[in-house]
Amino acid sequence: MPSKKNEPELLKPLLAGDRRALARAITLIESHAERDHRAASALLTSIMPHAGKSLRIGISGPPGVGKSTFIEAIGQKFLQQGRHKLAVLAVDPTSRISGGSILGDKTRMEELSRHEMAFIRPSPGGDAAGGVARQTRESIFLAEAAGHDVVIVETIGVGQSESAVASMVDFFLLLHQPNSGDDLQGIKRGNLELADFVIVTKADGELLPSARKAQSELMNALSYFATSGQPAPEVIACSSVTGSGIESILDALLKAHTKSKANGRFESRRKQQMLHWFHQEVQDQLLDAVKRNPTLAELISESEAAVAQGTIAPSTAAGLIVEKFIS
Repeated sequence: MPSKKNEPELLKPLLAGDRRALARAITLIESHAERDHRAASALLTSIMPHAGKSLRIGISGPPGVGKSTFIEAIGQKFLQQGRHKLAVLAVDPTSRISGGSILGDKTRMEELSRHEMAFIRPSPGGDAAGGVARQTRESIFLAEAAGHDVVIVETIGVGQSESAVASMVDFFLLLHQPNSGDDLQGIKRGNLELADFVIVTKADGELLPSARKAQSELMNALSYFATSGQPAPEVIACSSVTGSGIESILDALLKAHTKSKANGRFESRRKQQMLHWFHQEVQDQLLDAVKRNPTLAELISESEAAVAQGTIAPSTAAGLIVEKFIS
């Protein structure tokens, strides 16, 4: 850690839990300016000893399943215990045409956004794979350094976002709504293998029988998916409107968290994640360096045209660019 004389400007207020400092810090790491990049790196280096102590929860599911409403409900349950500080990092879809994003999570989580112990940060997904912002990992660290002991990451729920968020959290919750077609076919097999919990939402009113039926069918089906040493994900039905089942989900999460720490899974998973993030950053930063290299611009343009025309294999073209870059 740098000396106090050279410590980053945001470090002290961030460690004191200042919400504005946390917001500014996340804005800093999201910046593409070279000067901000250096400042962000210094800040991240300084806060690392204070990060890594939260319960990280990933939440995903298809559009319309009720992710934001569910987060509002379970977030309130955490805060009602009186000993938690909650951060919600919600990654919004970014338009490939305009580059704009919805960024509407604060309006969809009205009660949480007003709570003094909650921090909600919508971030544009940008061009990150799976819709998960590259900076989401660093935002988790910043939130933890600011004293948030529960961090929820909400993803778009399309493409590869599920595997991306599962690689950065302790528990991955996959949300599913009743009456969405065949309940087993309605969820991708790969996503089920990632899930620690499958949550059937909207279990109230006229949909309650359908939700119970979906829960039963998923439990039966998932029992066949269990692999050696890896139990099938628990299936819980809930209503984010009435609150039914939310307490059960909270209890299941806390019990699983305690158990994972006791059996060493928590520490092992965190180490694996850190190495995964490191390798991913090496790839991302090398790719960025290649794209920014002016001497490669013409070669990249020519290679793209050749690949599109089918006159050269993509792997061969990529190898030529890498060879030129390191020479």
